[in-house]
Amino acid sequence: MMKFLSKIVFFLAGWKLNIGWPEGLKKAVLIAIPHTSNWDLLYARAAFYLMDIPVKFTIKKEVMVGPLGWFIKVLGGIAIDRKRIPGGRKQTYTEAMTNMLKEADELVIMVTPEGTRSYAPRWKTGFYHIALGAEVPIVIGYLDYKKKEAGIGPVIFPNGERDAQVEEMMAFGRTVTAKYPDQGIR
Repeated sequence: MMKFLSKIVFFLAGWKLNIGWPEGLKKAVLIAIPHTSNWDLLYARAAFYLMDIPVKFTIKKEVMVGPLGWFIKVLGGIAIDRKRIPGGRKQTYTEAMTNMLKEADELVIMVTPEGTRSYAPRWKTGFYHIALGAEVPIVIGYLDYKKKEAGIGPVIFPNGERDAQVEEMMAFGRTVTAKYPDQGIR
């Protein structure tokens, strides 16, 4: 059903796909860039349905209740439980997502590294630490509004050189046009 609806969305909006998901890749952190509009979720979600990539995104477990929780789950939402860990503190989202990836046989978690739809000169780097800790690659998913193209960009294997690798990802992000270019990656 969702794939059919996604085909309709792409047809009506005139979007196309650039499929480049690495064959056999079952676990990854997928960064969705650039993120400047609420429309990004619609097109990205539709694109991943059409590419048969079982992308999930995380949300607080407290939100995953009732009809809203059901709808979010259908879209790929998974609840994050920031339970207490040894030492009495709550685990961070980064720790929770790293553990989810380590424990799963197949899991692709989508993150927006900007952390906002507004211009962000620096990305939040939790996604990098998650991938490094879980020993999974970072895959770049992108939306190019100028070309009306959704696709998969480079695959980055975290090596601990965070700043250099994040800059490499941002450099790719500068080659695609956001819905609101002035809020995109510079």
